[in-house]
Amino acid sequence: MRLRLLGTDSDHGNCPALYATDRGTYVVQGKVVTDPAALGDVRNLADDESIVEIEPALVRHLIEHYDDHHAEG
Repeated sequence: MRLRLLGTDSDHGNCPALYATDRGTYVVQGKVVTDPAALGDVRNLADDESIVEIEPALVRHLIEHYDDHHAEG
């Protein structure tokens, strides 16, 4: 899988960040959630899955990419 950076709202180029994959999916970079109560709220989290926390402003990069992608085709 290859990733292409769609955007970040970090002043330092670190997380959080949003990437598009060459498989038509997205990857988010953020803080790994380790709080047991929060993890307990997630249903059906598989052993090979994790959840991350991101800033709300990061979502705009997903919306922009989604809109651009669907406008093309």
